Amino acid sequence: MISLQATKTALVLIDLQKGITGLPLAPTPGALIVERSKELTARFRTAGAPVILVNVAFALDFADAVHTVVDRSFSPPGGFAPDWMELVDGLAEPTDLRITKRQWGAFYGTDLDLQLRRRGITTIVVGGIATNLGVESTARAAHEHGYNVVLVEDVMSTFTEEMQRFACEEIFPRLGRVTTSDAIALDA
Repeated sequence: MISLQATKTALVLIDLQKGITGLPLAPTPGALIVERSKELTARFRTAGAPVILVNVAFALDFADAVHTVVDRSFSPPGGFAPDWMELVDGLAEPTDLRITKRQWGAFYGTDLDLQLRRRGITTIVVGGIATNLGVESTARAAHEHGYNVVLVEDVMSTFTEEMQRFACEEIFPRLGRVTTSDAIALDA
């Protein structure tokens, strides 16, 4: 068990959007990640710990997207549908904080750090999609900003089992603690 102080801990969920959760994911399908995320958000809300839902969104002309030269860009199969940027139904509550990002990570170009610090948060619990993209970028930045990071392996998924395994076994233990949702205890 990992025991966390609710007043100093926030749950940060990355990119649980209709278009992203519907992609072919491994090792866990998007629908199951959403179900587990809803269970975890309920526990955090009950304990009085902040829930922060992060989505990625762009202007219609993508002028605010990152435009760097890369060998392999990412575009979802079938392109960006109108509901691609919307959070999945039934996840958000009015008390949740919402952060919109325009790149993989949730820190750069957003007020996530400001919102966490103003609330006295020292630990973030991170999950979402994709493990080795948005989740990993956010975890790296959180580590660099001095936050304690807890990565919830059963509340994240990506595109292949190998990508998931490598992130959870090789990268995440160097950024924080890796656990499962049922091993998180929130103390008042």
